[in-house]
This record gives sequence, structure tokens and C-alpha cells, in this order.
Amino acid sequence: MMYAALAGFAAAPASAQTNFIANSFYDSAVPMSGEGYVQWAELVQKLSGGDLVPEVFTGTVLLAPRASLQGIQDNVVQVAHHAAIYTPSDLPVANAVQELGFAYSDPTVAIFAVTDFSMNNEVQLQEWQDEQVVYLGAYATPAYVLMCSSPVRNLAEIKGKRIRTAGSAVSVWVEEAGGIPVNVPSSEMYTGLERGTLDCATNSASDLVDRSLLEVAEHTTLLSTGMYWSGPQWGYNPDFWEGLTPEQRKVLMEASARSMARMVIAYGKKVDAGLEAAKAAGGNVYEPEEDLAANVAEFRERTSSAAAEKAGTDFGIAEPEALISDFELTMQKWQELLADVDTSDEDALTDLAMQEIYSKIDAETYGVR
Repeated sequence: MMYAALAGFAAAPASAQTNFIANSFYDSAVPMSGEGYVQWAELVQKLSGGDLVPEVFTGTVLLAPRASLQGIQDNVVQVAHHAAIYTPSDLPVANAVQELGFAYSDPTVAIFAVTDFSMNNEVQLQEWQDEQVVYLGAYATPAYVLMCSSPVRNLAEIKGKRIRTAGSAVSVWVEEAGGIPVNVPSSEMYTGLERGTLDCATNSASDLVDRSLLEVAEHTTLLSTGMYWSGPQWGYNPDFWEGLTPEQRKVLMEASARSMARMVIAYGKKVDAGLEAAKAAGGNVYEPEEDLAANVAEFRERTSSAAAEKAGTDFGIAEPEALISDFELTMQKWQELLADVDTSDEDALTDLAMQEIYSKIDAETYGVR
């Protein structure tokens, strides 16, 4: 296996430990924290022979969602998950490509394609450098659906509904459809639905269980309102990263590859489990009615075709067509690479990520200023 060859150095025990702090603002039940940080930390220690020892914090005890980027920059944490939609002015490139989130629905393709793009596109790499982040891998949510306290199956029922959204594209769609977009962190969905300040939340159906939304949202509509990938799953402080040896950086690359595979597989299982649990608890799961589905389809097509223009006008990208084209080509590349791969096979996904992404990254120079 390609990744095994790269990590062969880890067999010998290290002479000293490198301890560091890692943070994900999601609860540990969510794959970005569970597979992406808790299990990732165990994997890092194993691959490094006990040399690298992350101390993991999950939830908002250490950093609030909007504070993750600052926490990385200030070395409060040495690595963290950061959702770029919370800091659009700081990360316009990451947010410009997130505008295409409405156009895609396969998280397995997205998690590896976004990583490939984010570690190789010169414009995106410059943004990471400017914002003092070393990017080492993506997250990708399943397609977001509507989880509501009352039925939202058609355009009439969406009118006036206060809907938690993430990112500008879905907010625009909600507003055009007659709803009221409310941009709050996903950690506030439960309380918003419980108190009535939200009527719906757009998020992965896995959160029906992972965040207990089935208790406050009895009505789920399987309407894809896009998926999210903006910002690093693992964003490293550059001073910490530069202090690591190339061998340690390779360990962290391999840990990213396998943890992305684990995250995307876990998410798929959790979506299925969330929907089944909601039904078992007496909740309702709907397919969208024709007018609502058609409305989203039309918006999806319009948003995708306008992505380059918006990248220039709204996000100030100097060559927006080139940026969006490179991203779309990378997504197409990974659609083809994964066409004949068993996407439930953790080893197969890990091997492919190592072969197509991390084996081509120079651990001596990547992220080093």
C-alpha cells in the first residue's frame, strides 16, 4: 500500500513526545469530531509510535465556531477544524468555491476533491498562507435537508419560515422561496427550534440523532439544499507545523487520508440511522413536492452558472473563471477516480487519497514559509 510505505519510519519508537492541542467545535458524536478528531488523535499516536500526542477538545469549551481561525493563528490551538463560512471576509477564496455547494451531492467525491484542490490550487494556497493556516485535509457534509417543527413540503409551507442556514447560497435560495434565512452556528439549532426562534434547520439528517434534533424537529423533508466543505478539517498553526520534522508531517498526512475516509463512511451510516430513528420516534420524513423540488433545481442551475461571476464581484477574486474552472475540473477528476471504487471500503479510500494527493506533496516544503 502506498500510505504504508510513506509511514514506515513510524515503526521505531520516538525518543521524545510532541504534545499539541487539537480542537473541533462539534460534539464528539458528529463525524468531524468523532472520526475526525477523537479517533484521529488515536491514529496519530499509533502511526507516530507515540511521538505525536494530540490533546483533543470537542464542543465549544475551548473555542467558539467563529473563533477557530483566530485560535489557530494565535497558537491557542495547534490544529483545528474551521468552517470558512463563519469568516467570509478572511477566507474569500474558500467561500467562493463553497458557492458551488448547491451543485454537488456526493460527499465522498467532495471530501477528496476539495482536499486535492485546496492543497494544490495556487490561489487557495496563497489564502491559507496569508491567513496563517496550513491546510491538511477537508471535511464534507452529506447533502443538507430541511428539519422542521412543522411540515415544509411545498412552496406554500415554506413561506415565512425562519430557517437556519449556513453560507450565502442557501440563504439566497431560502429568501427567494419566501422563507427567512437565519445564519447561526449549527450548535444553536436545537435551542432555536426548541424556543421557536427557528422553524427549520438545514443540516445533515445525521443530526436528528447526533444533536437530538428529532426531539424538536418532527418533520424532515429530503430536499437537498447543498453540502459544505469550506475551510480546513485540520488547519495547523504555521509555527507549530514548521517545528515538525518531515517525517512527523507525513504521519499527519496519512492520518488525514484515513480519517477523511472514516468520516465520510460514518456520515453515510449516520444519515440512514437518523432518518430511521426519526421515523421510529413518530416523526415524519417527506419527499419534497413538485413545486419545491423544481424551485431548488432551477436555483441550483442558476447558482452554478453564476459562480464565477459571484467569485469576482462578491469575493474579489482576481481571476474568478480560472478558480471556478479548476475546482469543477478537480471535482470531475474525483468523480472519475471513484467511479469503480467501493466507497464503503476505508482502506481503498485511504490508499486512493495517499496515491492521488499526499504522495505528491513534499513534506519538506509544504506549508513552510
